[in-house]
Amino acid sequence: MSVLTIHSVLAEVLAEHNELIPVVNRFGIRLGVGDKTIGDLCREYRLNPDFILTVLNVYLDDNYYPEKDLPLFDAELIAAYFKQTITNYIRDLVPNIEKHLNAFIAISGPGNKELLLLHELFVQFKKELTGHIENGLSEEGNFRNELLHDLKNILIKHISSENNQNLCYAVIFSVSSLEKDLAAHDRLCDRILRPKLKELDSARKQFLENSFLPEPSIHHTGNQKDLTKREIEILKLIIQGLLNKEIAEKLNISLNTVLTHRKKIIRKTGVKTVSGL
Repeated sequence: MSVLTIHSVLAEVLAEHNELIPVVNRFGIRLGVGDKTIGDLCREYRLNPDFILTVLNVYLDDNYYPEKDLPLFDAELIAAYFKQTITNYIRDLVPNIEKHLNAFIAISGPGNKELLLLHELFVQFKKELTGHIENGLSEEGNFRNELLHDLKNILIKHISSENNQNLCYAVIFSVSSLEKDLAAHDRLCDRILRPKLKELDSARKQFLENSFLPEPSIHHTGNQKDLTKREIEILKLIIQGLLNKEIAEKLNISLNTVLTHRKKIIRKTGVKTVSGL
């Protein structure tokens, strides 16, 4: 695999490696980058090009080791990136899985014990991830995400083919995305964060540990409630592409009733868009 440089056109890189989109977002770079190179964008956003290239290359290449570049990065720069990464997990990637999983369970059978077991596995995964984050820099080993892997394997091997396949795909793809990101995150910890920490005294190390831990917690997930029979009927029709008026006519209920149920479905599943449903 060729190494990325400041002359690499970011749009071409992201088109080939979609998994890097959330990574560049952590640096404040959003989609709509045009034909700008990584160097162009670093100048525009006033970012350290050596650090960004190191992060991107470690993500893409298991065998990329940046020892010679470590002196170019100060500890605060590294800590800021790791804080953004953890925040991205808590606010975006983990909730994304949960939204798809909740919708999958709701539409496939909220009383199904097999599906409820999947939800329990995911809740346990969140607890373990939270514990790993809260241990901060004192956590010597990398995060072990067997539960996430188990959840995906159960979906692939054991879930009934009668369940909603599209929602199942959405869960699998979102889980795989987080798995890959966690693996790359571990490489960054091993090759950038921990080597840099060895250069610091205990007081500065503690200061950095406190600085990169995010404030939000992923312990609390809100009240998870099963959808009613009527809400499931409406959800199925939404997925089929029917409009609110068509749903009302098909179920012989008022338009306002449909809108009320849709609000409840959004609140219970956490999914707001038709494409997400």
